Amino acid sequence: MSELKRTLSLKDSISIVAGSMIGSGIFIVSSHIARVTNSSILLILVWILAGFITLLGALSYGELSSTIPHEGGQYIYLEKIFSRKVAFLYGWTLFLVIQTGTLAAVNIAMAKFLGLIFPVIDSSHKILSIGTYHLSNQQVFAILTVLFITFINSRGVKAGIITQNIFTVTKVLSIVAIIVCGVFFGFNFDTLISNFSILNNNIEVNFDTLKLVSISIVGALFASITWNNVTFVTSEIKNPKKNIKKALFIGTMLVISLYFLLNMIYLSTLPLDLIKTSPEDIVVAQMMQNIFGQKGLIIIAVIIAISAFGCANGMILTGSRVYYKMAKERVFFRSLAYIDRKTRVPQNSLWLQCFWICVLIFWGNYTQLLDYVIYSSLIFYAITIFGIFRMRKLYGNVKDVYKVPNFIPVTFVIFSVIIILALTFFKPLYTVPGLLITFLGIPVYNFWQKKATKRRLINN
Repeated sequence: MSELKRTLSLKDSISIVAGSMIGSGIFIVSSHIARVTNSSILLILVWILAGFITLLGALSYGELSSTIPHEGGQYIYLEKIFSRKVAFLYGWTLFLVIQTGTLAAVNIAMAKFLGLIFPVIDSSHKILSIGTYHLSNQQVFAILTVLFITFINSRGVKAGIITQNIFTVTKVLSIVAIIVCGVFFGFNFDTLISNFSILNNNIEVNFDTLKLVSISIVGALFASITWNNVTFVTSEIKNPKKNIKKALFIGTMLVISLYFLLNMIYLSTLPLDLIKTSPEDIVVAQMMQNIFGQKGLIIIAVIIAISAFGCANGMILTGSRVYYKMAKERVFFRSLAYIDRKTRVPQNSLWLQCFWICVLIFWGNYTQLLDYVIYSSLIFYAITIFGIFRMRKLYGNVKDVYKVPNFIPVTFVIFSVIIILALTFFKPLYTVPGLLITFLGIPVYNFWQKKATKRRLINN
């Protein structure tokens, strides 16, 4: 068994950050946010707040990665700062819900948009029906895509990162092209003024407005929640103490800027009512169809499919490294610690991850998991970033460590707690099950610990 090899440059790391963040969410969730807030001003405020929170988190992780530049990223931060049990609960939730649930949704989204071009992929085409369960061509296509992306990454990190770089550049340029098209072909000054008119934005500074923003921000955060994935491949990044913090800042700033500009283009070309009622919630398709007709819809379907593919590739590449690290520490299936001598990647970890993603897609109710993804992610983000203060005491004055001002982690934790509490009280059916999934990891962890203890006693 050989170790992972450091082959990823700063540019590769930026590509992982930006490519993992940009999926299908930015093209869809604005419609839902508009319906919840019923205000253009609140819509753009939600995206600004989400970008601000994302940047605070990324900067905080810059300090974490600089102080603890070890493989496993967020998993190892939690272990070094708190305990192996807390780290396991994160890895367990990542495997069952956060990473794999997101990947299931991203691949279904890709199939869904390609179905606009190739109707045979549409979910209405069923190939198997058993009672109330139906397996559609859309699900089969999504499963085949997961298998294909996993196969690419199983050939070596070089194959995975080349794919990542190509798709990241393509989708960034595609979003820039959409923004340019909106400015030169769809921009309507009267629409922009109407959308931001005080008369059309009945906003009151009260608890109800705070509630609306706290609930609707979930979608915006989901569209950019995976910026931490680059920390999972720390052991494969050259000079991780410097490059990870740079990648986090540059990658998140790039994506945040694109998201803000794209939403401003939505509000400059479409009335709020059209944004709220966009077919299938695809606001960008509504915009491009208004400008270019049916051709615009086809172009957007291709762009979103490319975007989703790049996002899935980045997350499949990075997520497998966490389960590999857990296995190395004997708190998960030992076989997942296997590194192929030729490809130098955790083959077994990649394929187990692939299997579970396919199960979620095959199951068909993976969308319910998405309601837990942001909730569970925010809880672990808040715990990890709060841990910065404990980390500083544990590690003391480490040389050449990047440190953020205290207000950055403090502000992130405050915002996260507000959103977590709002979701707990106002959407308990969509959040409490996420906690139950996490807590189910406690007996599982105890099982692995007993198994490891028994093995040590036998060996001694």
